[in-house]
Amino acid sequence: MITRAKHSLLLATLLGLSAAAFAQTKGIDTKGTVGYVIDQRGYVAKSGTGLCWRTGFWTPAMAIEECDPDLVKKDAAAKPAGAAAAAAGAKPTASKVTLAADALFDFNKATLRDEGKAKLDKLAGDIKGIKLEVIIAVGHADRFGTDAYNQKLSEKRAAAVKTYLVGKGVEPNRVYTEGKGEKQPITKADQCKGPKSKKVIDCLQPDRRVEIEVIGTKTK
Repeated sequence: MITRAKHSLLLATLLGLSAAAFAQTKGIDTKGTVGYVIDQRGYVAKSGTGLCWRTGFWTPAMAIEECDPDLVKKDAAAKPAGAAAAAAGAKPTASKVTLAADALFDFNKATLRDEGKAKLDKLAGDIKGIKLEVIIAVGHADRFGTDAYNQKLSEKRAAAVKTYLVGKGVEPNRVYTEGKGEKQPITKADQCKGPKSKKVIDCLQPDRRVEIEVIGTKTK
């Protein structure tokens, strides 16, 4: 578990080397965002067991062979033949949308509500306007419940979004899901104080969310 002190140290290390320098050192297109913590030499920082340290901005789309070879192979397999040639002639564009979880799910649930389905219907329609590369759905939970429970709940919420989008015609191998549990709240530490109550639950609503990132190229 990364403490606040360690997190601050990792951020300081991250800020010590620019994304451009990292890309030049590793030969990787970071698109302005570093998904892994890097040391002062420009190499990916690793734990004592050899695992790469990921930043809070990491997503499966940022995976590199050195740290996540399985994800890199999966992404390569998902790309149709000629994708590299097409990429040379079309500039990749990214559009990110955040869906509030109370519009998607009831409190403590991972079952889509009608309002949530309507928002995903709109997203599925918007996707038709681009040549889709990948969709990343990241689920989050509020602080109520154990770490393990909230991790599972966030994963189930992300999976529910994937299932619905696949039902709308999106290829399953284009959608990656991940759960962050309660580790990345939007609310501040001094907000929403007190034991569980309707008032506190409502206050923590921004933390119960699914973030969806759509990456692709414009077709028009």
